[in-house]
Amino acid sequence: MEGLDGLVSSFSGEVLTPADAGYDEARRVHNGFVDKHPAVIARCRGTADIAAAIAFARANNLEISVRGGGHNVAGRAVTDGGVMVDLSLMKAIDVDPEARTVRAEGGVVWAEFNDATHAHSLATTGGVISTTGIAGLTLGGGLGWLMPRFGLAADNLLSVELVTADGQVLTVSEGEHPDLFWALRGGGGNFGVAASFTYRLHPLTEVTAGLVAHPFDAAGDVLRFYRDFTGAISDDLMVVAGLVHAPDGSGVPLAAIVVCHAGSPEDASTELKPLLEFGSPALAQVGPMPYPAANTMLDAGYPRGVLNYWKSSFLRGLDDGLIDALINQFASCPSPMTAALIEHFHGAVARVGVSDTAVPHREAGYNMVITSVWTDPATTDANIAWTRESFAAVSSHLAERRWLNYLDDDDAADAVRAAYGPNYARLAEVKRRYDPDNLFRLNHNIEPAEG
Repeated sequence: MEGLDGLVSSFSGEVLTPADAGYDEARRVHNGFVDKHPAVIARCRGTADIAAAIAFARANNLEISVRGGGHNVAGRAVTDGGVMVDLSLMKAIDVDPEARTVRAEGGVVWAEFNDATHAHSLATTGGVISTTGIAGLTLGGGLGWLMPRFGLAADNLLSVELVTADGQVLTVSEGEHPDLFWALRGGGGNFGVAASFTYRLHPLTEVTAGLVAHPFDAAGDVLRFYRDFTGAISDDLMVVAGLVHAPDGSGVPLAAIVVCHAGSPEDASTELKPLLEFGSPALAQVGPMPYPAANTMLDAGYPRGVLNYWKSSFLRGLDDGLIDALINQFASCPSPMTAALIEHFHGAVARVGVSDTAVPHREAGYNMVITSVWTDPATTDANIAWTRESFAAVSSHLAERRWLNYLDDDDAADAVRAAYGPNYARLAEVKRRYDPDNLFRLNHNIEPAEG
C-alpha cells in the first residue's frame, strides 16, 4: 500500500495491520456477529491523525469505515479490506459547568460522558445502554431516557468538529456551515468524521428509575396497561415496555415496563403510582438513583461480543392485534437473551419540526425494536429466522418510518429512505456539497444528489 510507512511515521496514534499485535482486538466491535478484517486500522488521537488516515485511504482507493464506540448493530464501523478510522482512543471530556456545556471526543461512550457531567450535577440525553458511543448515537438522532424532557441528543448538540472527505477540519454549528450542521443532526456518518461534539447540558442529579416485571401470562394486560398509561404522562417520564427473559439465565419469559422519571421524587411517586399498583408483578424495583446508574439499567442484557440481529420500525399504533401477534411470536423465541421492546416517543422530542433537524421522526407514538441476542453460533440461523418471522408477523401494524441506528446490515434501501423520511432530498444535496464522491459510504448511505 502506497504511503503506509509515511502514515506510520507521522501518526500520533497507532497504525495496525493484520500482522500486528492488538489487531484482532482492535477490529472487534460490540456485535460479535461482525467479523471483518480491515487492511489498516488507524487508531487516531486527534484531528491530524483522522485527516492523515482519510488521505491515505484516498491515495490507495480503499474503503473507509469509522469507529466511535463500536456499538452499532449493523457493524458498519468495520470495513473488509479497507481503512478503519478508529476513534476509540479519543476520550477527552471537558465540562464547562457555568456555561452548562460539554465537549467530548468521538471515542467517548455514554458511561464516561455521564460520569463526567454528573460530577457537576448536569446531564443530557444519551441512549438507554451506557456502553453505546456518543458519536454514532448522536449522529443518528440520539434517543434516550431523557428525551421527553430534553429532546434527542441531536437536539442538544451545539457544534461538531468534523474532518471532511477532502481533509478539512471544520467547526460546524448553527453559525458556521449551518446546512451541514442541520445534516449532522440525524444524517448519520455520511458527511465526515466527527472528532468531537459540544452539547448543551441540563441540571440533573437524581432520577427515579427501575423495572416492574410481570409473569408472561399477563403480557397482554401489561402491554394494554402500558398503552393506556402512556396516553397521558408528563415530559419527565420515559417508559419502555417489553417482552423479555429473566436475567438469571433461566429463559423464563416476562412482560416488563422500565421507567426513568427526571422530575422531583414527589412528582415521580405520584405519576408512577398507577404503574406500581397495577397487577401482581413478579418483580418491582423502582426508586431514586443517580442518572448515570439509570443509564446502565439495560446494560447486562447487551454484553460485548455476543451475537446480535435486530429488526425495528415505528408502529401505526399499539392496538390489540399488534399486542397479540407480538406475544404469540415471543412464545417461540429461541434465545433467552432476546427482547421485544416498545419505546414511547412524546414530550420535547415531539415538539421539534420534522425538518428542523435531519431527524424526521417527531410524531408522538411508539417504536418497536426486536433485539435478538444469542451466544452460540450454531443457533444463528434459527435466531435470524425467528427475528425475520416475528417482524413479518406484525408487518401490518408497522408505520413507514424507521429509526436509523436500529437498522441492521441487511435492511434494504427502502428502510434507509424510511429512516431519513422527507429530509432525504435535502440530505442528498448536502452530501453532494461535502462528499461528492461518496467516500463515506460504509453507513446507512445517502448517495450524493446529481450536480
